[in-house]
Amino acid sequence: MRKGLLDILKGKFLVSGDAPKNWIFIIFTSFLAAVMIASSHGADSKVHQIAALNEEVKELRSEFIDGQTDVQKLKLESEILKTVSNDGLFPSETPPHKIRVKSAE
Repeated sequence: MRKGLLDILKGKFLVSGDAPKNWIFIIFTSFLAAVMIASSHGADSKVHQIAALNEEVKELRSEFIDGQTDVQKLKLESEILKTVSNDGLFPSETPPHKIRVKSAE
């Protein structure tokens, strides 16, 4: 067992008779490690992109609610009266009359 461990530490498995088989395995594992690292970096970038988009969605939702509140305020009768009074329009003093049309039979 000690001889096998020393052979591994000295690197004899890379220059012995069956070395091409070992080199192919080392190259294959290195390729798999590189693919795994690239995949991990891609996943991390996607996570950061999703987090940024979630923040943007929160911000846009907040802006939408603010705009909706402003529109509701502008639709109030008191706000409309203020706006049209600047143009010289005022509410009527006399209430409207209902017009009824009778059919001529």
